[in-house]
Amino acid sequence: MTTAVSRRTGFHSLRVAGVERLCDDAVAVTFEVPPALAETFAFAPGQSLTLRRSVDGRDERRSYSICAQAGSQPRVGVRLVPDGVFSTWLVNEVRPGDEVEVAAPTGSFTPDLTTGGHHVLIAAGSGITPVLSIASSLLAMSDEAGPAATVTVLYGNRRTDTVMFADELADLKDRWPSRLELVHVLSREPREAELFTGRLDVDKLRALFDLLVPVDEVDHFWLCGPFGMVTGAQELLSSFGVPAERVHQELFYVDDVPPEPVKHVDAAVAGESSEVTLVLDGRSTTMSLPRESSVLDGAQRFRPDLPFACKGGVCGTCRARVTEGSVEMRRNFALEKSEVDAGFVLTCQSHPVTDRVTVDYDA
Repeated sequence: MTTAVSRRTGFHSLRVAGVERLCDDAVAVTFEVPPALAETFAFAPGQSLTLRRSVDGRDERRSYSICAQAGSQPRVGVRLVPDGVFSTWLVNEVRPGDEVEVAAPTGSFTPDLTTGGHHVLIAAGSGITPVLSIASSLLAMSDEAGPAATVTVLYGNRRTDTVMFADELADLKDRWPSRLELVHVLSREPREAELFTGRLDVDKLRALFDLLVPVDEVDHFWLCGPFGMVTGAQELLSSFGVPAERVHQELFYVDDVPPEPVKHVDAAVAGESSEVTLVLDGRSTTMSLPRESSVLDGAQRFRPDLPFACKGGVCGTCRARVTEGSVEMRRNFALEKSEVDAGFVLTCQSHPVTDRVTVDYDA
């Protein structure tokens, strides 16, 4: 169902077309794409953009999901993270007319817009950003090509005033009342019905499924939010017998799994090493890398153009395919089982284990 689209063309300076305040701590930033870059920045719903800026001489990058309908200008939703170098800048300082370095869209958290079916999208907090893109695109495209899709959105937040894109979601419901079911669940604000009050955890999802969602009639589930919500929903759906290929996930952060420390690589390779060949943008580079370091960390001094954002195994920006040899992938919160089975890895989490390894970012 998902199709991985990955165009590695480096960063481009895009003008900010608009900054919309969504709530006290969140904004939507829309980018103006010049005609010469229209093909480069054509995106599939559910994909993300990696943004880059220099802070005190450091190359800082962050990945943000696109929250716009397919075919429109790329737009990302950003929620303020306490002391966040990037989110503080985007939420409080960036203005229309500013220039931001942006890489081409990436990601495989994307539906087939032409096959219709019933899609259930479950999101918490800022996890609504790709869900909004997917939902609006499914509803709009089904009118134009192929059978009509139906969409159910289960959206968890703390209070009404923390809901991102509340008006746009309401507009979608008004436009497609028979094809979109929209459910808001609030954890810190009582609702009229107990069903819609509390955290969007396993117990709450089970109750919502029992009353509102006939699980056996759902074609695809789309999960986006913090680690606990996503894994809880996956386990619940598995207990209902939902096949793994019908459940798609994207994490915004891993709240209860600490990231592994980054191992910095010295110029001289010490200990066991592997001969690693990287293919990116049609150019191959072969180097000797220590096995104690990830492919991404070890290779960056040879190929500084390698794509990455979070380095935590969450965003999927560094996705590539192993075409020769083997690696050990320590963590994976971005790739689906079908991608892993096809040989794809997250290079920020993959350590060489054979004498020769070839990794293809263009695959």
